[in-house]
Amino acid sequence: MDDETVEGAAAAAGIDPATLSLARFDELVVAELDELPDDMVDGLDNVVFVTDDRPEDGSLDLLGLYDGVALTERGTYGFGELPDRIILYREPHLAVVDTEDELRDEIHVTLVHEIAHFYGIDDDQLHELGWA
Repeated sequence: MDDETVEGAAAAAGIDPATLSLARFDELVVAELDELPDDMVDGLDNVVFVTDDRPEDGSLDLLGLYDGVALTERGTYGFGELPDRIILYREPHLAVVDTEDELRDEIHVTLVHEIAHFYGIDDDQLHELGWA
């Protein structure tokens, strides 16, 4: 289970959560998923994408979370398994951006980050690649 946390959140004024609904956030997430390269998403098996306002602890420090077992750590995996989840949190995203264009970019980065965890790429490797 890996996540993308907010670093330097105080640098941005943020978008007021009252001005961008969870439904609109969902639309932006779907649009950014559609923009990802086919070779990145074609291998996603038994994964669902979920959006929520905030993490369970109510903090604004977590942009996204991969909740599952990475491909590199799976033993037998098959029929009847609950899907892995990639969760994107609306309010933390809104807190670190000033415009909808910036929000789209941040959603894109978070999706790549969490999908990378599905493939077994850890935070250290993501930092080296510039995705964390």
